[in-house]
Amino acid sequence: MLKFINHTLSNGLKLIIIPDTSTPLVQVNVLYKVGARNEHPDRTGFAHLFEHLMFGGSANIPDYDRPLQLAGGENNAFTNNDITNYYISLPPENLDIALWLESDRMNELAFTPKSLETQRQVVIEEFRQRNLNQPYGDAFMHLRDLAYKKHPYSWSTIGKCIEHIENASMEDVKDFFYKHYAPNNAILSIAGNVDPVKVYERVKHWFGDIPKRNISTAIIPEEPIQTKPRTLTLERDVPLSGLYMAYHMSDRLNPKYYASDLISDILSNGKSSWFEQILIKEKQIFSSVDAYILGSYDPGLFVISGKLHKDKTYEEAEHAINELTSRITNGDFSKTELEKVKNRSIALRQLSLSSVENKAFETAFFEFLGDAGLINEEDKKYMNVSSEDIIFTAKEIFNTNNCSTLYYKSKK
Repeated sequence: MLKFINHTLSNGLKLIIIPDTSTPLVQVNVLYKVGARNEHPDRTGFAHLFEHLMFGGSANIPDYDRPLQLAGGENNAFTNNDITNYYISLPPENLDIALWLESDRMNELAFTPKSLETQRQVVIEEFRQRNLNQPYGDAFMHLRDLAYKKHPYSWSTIGKCIEHIENASMEDVKDFFYKHYAPNNAILSIAGNVDPVKVYERVKHWFGDIPKRNISTAIIPEEPIQTKPRTLTLERDVPLSGLYMAYHMSDRLNPKYYASDLISDILSNGKSSWFEQILIKEKQIFSSVDAYILGSYDPGLFVISGKLHKDKTYEEAEHAINELTSRITNGDFSKTELEKVKNRSIALRQLSLSSVENKAFETAFFEFLGDAGLINEEDKKYMNVSSEDIIFTAKEIFNTNNCSTLYYKSKK
């Protein structure tokens, strides 16, 4: 069981301290409850843009990286559809450097035209490299748009189009910052070889005076139930044709999430998985094929994607996949197979939590979900999934009317 201490500052900042004497470092993790789902449909890509802007200098610190490097620290960040997460690793004696840097940019960015233009160009280039110039790069962008018709999960974190970032004004950027970047919309988790009492005092010193802000309360539209299959065919200059199948599934807090995760493991996790043994080795339909879930806060997607061998048809590929998903819905799997994926999932999770970096992020993430204490219930929830739960969940997911299919055809 992971032990931690919770605090909430008067300005709403959530603080989680995870003492860990096994490491010589301390991890400082700041999770902001803003992702692509919080963007306006006509101004997408802003959460990802801010992942970059937050390194462009704050009100009192023009160069974020230099002080951190001098303190022996490393940092990075990532954005997804639900959150934006920043993290720093450094020696415990230099913890104040990390808290100083994070508090200053939470309080106010520099908002200089130079910083905005520099990061704008970085994001535009990333959009081109990731979506336009990379083989299969735009597949998931089109798959999201096919699967979602109302919910903002219909666009990726990079945004719908380059124009939204190209046309972003300083006023747009400031508005987004003050609506989402605030102590009362953030979770600060600190893990490592630290004294919890001293950490609490230092956090109050650096963050306590940052004012609360009026966080955006825009209502996120609920995605209607899909009632018929959807398909889209694209032709691209890629070596092999791709097949992408997206099924709607539960949200992250729903008990069916755990069954969905285990179903994806039975199908494709490891060399002994059904996809590896049957679709790749035995039938040689795919050169690669995978099943995975997105783990989204709101109802997400169960995705099956693969690259077909040149002599195989989409009809053969879909038929072979449907045969295996039907085995799940019919209960044609053994208790041994289910126990195997359960044990693997739990073992990998325990291994992950041996890392101070993951301890800091995971506790922050579960606090984002509603309660950091949920981190200690995950293993039990996986173990409690029954064969009946697997069958029931699979029948909900692998419904023909619940599937959006992208045929990504090779021109070659």
